[in-house]
Amino acid sequence: MNEKQKTIKKPITVKGTGLHTGLHVDLTFKPAPENFGYKFQRIDLENKPVIKAVAEYVVGTSRGTTIEKDGVKIETIEHVLSAIYGLGIDNILIEINGPEVPIMNGSSIRFVEALLEAGIEEQDAEKNYFEIKEEIRYCDNDRNSEIVIYPDDHLNINVLVDYNSYVLGNQYSLLKELSDYEKEIAPCRTFVFFNELEPLLNNNLIKGGDLDNAIVIMDKEVEQEKIDRIAKLFNKPSVKPRPNGMLNNVDLRFSNEPARHKLLDLIGDLSLIGRPIKGKIVATRPGHSVNTKFSQQIRHFIRIAEKKGIAPDYDPNKKPLLDINQIKKILPHRQPFLLVDKIISADENSIVGLKNVTMNEAFFAGHFPDEPIMPGVLQIEAMAQVGGILILNSVPDPENYSTYFLKIDDVKFKHKIVPGDTILFKLVFVEPIRRGLAHMKGQAFVGKTLAMEADLLAQIAKMKKDN
Repeated sequence: MNEKQKTIKKPITVKGTGLHTGLHVDLTFKPAPENFGYKFQRIDLENKPVIKAVAEYVVGTSRGTTIEKDGVKIETIEHVLSAIYGLGIDNILIEINGPEVPIMNGSSIRFVEALLEAGIEEQDAEKNYFEIKEEIRYCDNDRNSEIVIYPDDHLNINVLVDYNSYVLGNQYSLLKELSDYEKEIAPCRTFVFFNELEPLLNNNLIKGGDLDNAIVIMDKEVEQEKIDRIAKLFNKPSVKPRPNGMLNNVDLRFSNEPARHKLLDLIGDLSLIGRPIKGKIVATRPGHSVNTKFSQQIRHFIRIAEKKGIAPDYDPNKKPLLDINQIKKILPHRQPFLLVDKIISADENSIVGLKNVTMNEAFFAGHFPDEPIMPGVLQIEAMAQVGGILILNSVPDPENYSTYFLKIDDVKFKHKIVPGDTILFKLVFVEPIRRGLAHMKGQAFVGKTLAMEADLLAQIAKMKKDN
């Protein structure tokens, strides 16, 4: 049975203080339509800018994950995103009236409780899973960190941490099913080593920090006088270290709570992939830097997968976007070298064109008389003509421009094209047009079969007018 996308039933607001900024903020969760994803909105700023929560916008990973777009930042987003993803929510708008998500109690449980109070409801659209088909690995040798994902039929995560600390030792945490998130992961608080507190304060960080919203670990002997001084900075009465190396102000909720919190952070950073995933993750010494770079890598694989092997739909009864007479007004080619019959669909990033192959094509007289096959070079030319229309769509006056193909790489012929075939050419911009250069990925389908593919680089240039 196919899973459906989910959102929340009604808006709900939580209030708290930003860990690093110390600013009091209101954060409101709001329902969102299908395929909306996760988006933040800074309602305290002019025009109330919206930032999509995706890995490309990550600009900082020191003591939290920060995203930024057009100069607008949202800091410490990992716990709230972890709660949303952990509950299987696909679409939500997060309104916030400040630059940083509140730290709450240092875990994601307060966000989980609010979302459950708002209620979760199914939508009509199916979940858009990205299923891992082969091993993907990201290593950060400087941090001795590694994240690997393997094919599996659902998301499950193993985390291993080692901080060279006799207090923490080597810790391991496991999330077998996302349904275990609320009870097994959400309550787990962030942690900090005692010797990190003073430098963080001196660097104008953790202004909203509190000894109650973090587990403080003491793996070195410290004089009680210094402990009292730090406690006073956090407006706390004197605290003492326990024999297990933890300050006596909090009790651990799990013996491996630090490792579970690292898993919580990892889920929040994985949400920046922008889609739910199916796979088995093994993470060694994860942190925000390696987590978000891994998410960027997965998004890269998703973009490649989306450009591969999915045949476009074609309804011959539907009126084309451009017929042959309209195509002739855009392209300079003429018979026998006009190799596009229709444009089925197009938007600013992609296009689908069609060619009907008949035995009347002039090239079949010699290629080959006893086994007619459409020459590969003409398949590429037809694809390039469809790509030319996509490029010319980017200018308001296409009749004044020409396209010239500079490079065609990685051409693969996978299936013979013969008389009677209908070819659908699908082209997608790999990246936006820059300095007049257009990089496209092209595919040719006969039915659902991928017959040919290639990478194309073209230049768009304005035609010179005769005086």
